[in-house]
Amino acid sequence: MGFRLTPRLVLLALLVTLVATLAAGCGRDDESDGANTAASETDTGGGGEELSGDIEADGSSTVGPLTTAAAELFREEQSGVNVTVGTSGTGGGFERFCAGETDISDASRPIKDDEEVPICEEKGVEYIEFEVAVDALTIAVNSENDWATCLTTEQLNAIWEPGSKIKNWKDVPGGDFPDESMSLAGPGTDSGTFDYFTDEINGEEGASRSDYTASEDDNVIVQAVAGEKGALGYFGYTYYEENQDTLKAVEVDSGDGCVAPSVETAQAGEYTPLARPLFVYVKKESLERPEVKEFMRFYLENLDTIAETAQFIPLTEEQTAEQMTKYDEAVGS
Repeated sequence: MGFRLTPRLVLLALLVTLVATLAAGCGRDDESDGANTAASETDTGGGGEELSGDIEADGSSTVGPLTTAAAELFREEQSGVNVTVGTSGTGGGFERFCAGETDISDASRPIKDDEEVPICEEKGVEYIEFEVAVDALTIAVNSENDWATCLTTEQLNAIWEPGSKIKNWKDVPGGDFPDESMSLAGPGTDSGTFDYFTDEINGEEGASRSDYTASEDDNVIVQAVAGEKGALGYFGYTYYEENQDTLKAVEVDSGDGCVAPSVETAQAGEYTPLARPLFVYVKKESLERPEVKEFMRFYLENLDTIAETAQFIPLTEEQTAEQMTKYDEAVGS
């Protein structure tokens, strides 16, 4: 009589096989645990665990693309962390930050000691300031403009000072410019770029003519300058780099000759007075959360790569080291 494989015997054979497999697996636990731990640390950027949660940033439209680039690169390592980046302007960002609504505030100028710091203190919001890049605030004209290659700070003041009536290039003092209508575009009053430019060019923060196309969105300013032959505007260097086909950067003469905005001139301190540091402010309470702590560590450790990805001017090695030291002290590393 031949051997017949019954369903019961099949089930018994499967059970024996399963038990043998589990026993073999247990014998490798020590080795596999070590390997899996190492792999986990590599996959999560050194954190040793998969993180999750939401991080909210808002503020400068100049710094926004940098933080967005950091968020996108970080997500490749920590897909469970969602970083939202708004661009309501430096002033608008600090307003939300000091109200406790955001974890990170992007800023194209330092927080104001006389206005914003007291609000944060009143709301109990403690923070740490990190410098993350350098910007060369760029004066831009339409690509068809073949006459304005360099402007002095005095000429920029004449164009942008409060009450200025200059609406034609031929009326710019000290320049041999054509009879061409001039339209202006620039940041709105909530922008840190506006604060910085008016302080450096007009001698007082917030002092500016008001008859121009104003927006906290730098792309709107780019479009306004690209749309008219006689247009002139100013914004962060990144937006110029992204739109060189329709814009031309104007060199600036602050008394020592014409200097073009660039990575080299900004880092060397030659592009004066429009080279400036860029910042992110992080709420101390938020930094106690593992996802925020790890995001900021990633941000600062990879500043060069992030700056290159977002077309920003990176910090020097010494400056980056200073920021990492500040971070380590803040988290108690």
